Amino acid sequence: MDSGAGGGGGGTLSEIYQSARRLLLRARDGLTRLEHIVSSSSSSSSSVNDLALAVKRDITQIQSLCAEMDRLWRSIPAKPQRDLWKRKVEQLSEEVESLNGIVSKHLVRQQKQMQEAKERTELLSGESSHILRIFDDEAQAMQSARNSSIMLEDAYATGVAILSKYADQRDRLKRAQRKALDVLNTVGLSNSVLKLIERRHRTDKWIAYTGMVVTVVVVYLFWRWTH
Repeated sequence: MDSGAGGGGGGTLSEIYQSARRLLLRARDGLTRLEHIVSSSSSSSSSVNDLALAVKRDITQIQSLCAEMDRLWRSIPAKPQRDLWKRKVEQLSEEVESLNGIVSKHLVRQQKQMQEAKERTELLSGESSHILRIFDDEAQAMQSARNSSIMLEDAYATGVAILSKYADQRDRLKRAQRKALDVLNTVGLSNSVLKLIERRHRTDKWIAYTGMVVTVVVVYLFWRWTH
């Protein structure tokens, strides 16, 4: 039986072998273009992936043809021709396996690059959200500081108003005391009564001073609390 041995409706062994060789040449050409695209700085991930998948399909088809040829050459009765076709099919299978390994590496590398790009995108997105949260926290802190400053200014203004009120009361007390002394001197009250009035004046004066000190302390404590 010659190299034209038939095989299950798939063509003769020689025809199948020629079809496999044409696919092998196309796969090699695709692999060459694939390596050129990968080495180019302007290559896109989609073009690399599409070409690698196309070469992978050719290789899968060649492997299917090799399986068919392996079945056919075993049915050749003449040993010399059978050995010849065995070597041809084995050589073709080895070439296909070599191409398949190279293409598989390209696909794995491409998938790794796509995964790394996805992780970088997710990382940048996470960092952007983190930065926005930092700006938001800082804005809230600045607003809180402004509110505290306004409260402190209000407390200071209140303290000043209270001190001014105490000063006015002290002046009124002094004027009232002088009038009372004039009246008492006029009616001729005793020195003991005058001394009693003077002690009361001193007491009122200390009360006024104590009130001013307490107000200052309250304002200071409020300022410390707000900061």
